Amino acid sequence: MALWDRIKESASTMQTQLEAKKNDLKSGAFRDASMAMCALVAAADGSIDPSERQRVAALIASNDVLRNFPAEDLQRRFNDYVNKLTADFAFGKVSVLQEVAKARKKPAEARAVIQIGIVIGGADGDFDKSEQAVVREACYALDLPPHEFDL
Repeated sequence: MALWDRIKESASTMQTQLEAKKNDLKSGAFRDASMAMCALVAAADGSIDPSERQRVAALIASNDVLRNFPAEDLQRRFNDYVNKLTADFAFGKVSVLQEVAKARKKPAEARAVIQIGIVIGGADGDFDKSEQAVVREACYALDLPPHEFDL
């Protein structure tokens, strides 16, 4: 199977798993950690151009699991995290990973945050090395083994 097909299949599988848990994913910690994860993936290469920012924002707005929260609220949080990352990537990443780590208390939410990162990263068909690396770092912040997610 080609790499492109494996990425699409993995993202699709993660989205299906997320949708099955949708009713359990309503906490503020999950909301904040998910938006932090989306920002990390979007800015994984150290920068984010307006079209990429808009594409990730559209994916957030259309994600069925994230519809548990008001779209404007998610957008504001995502933009705040992206702004931290673009102002100073290294410093911003530490702060944003701390937000991700807040989901650590609930293993189902922690796993869902990682799955959202994989879905967002794989949405364009290219879950590149920098995106995989930030998702792997988020796994460590959440005390989850990256190999559980094939990272």
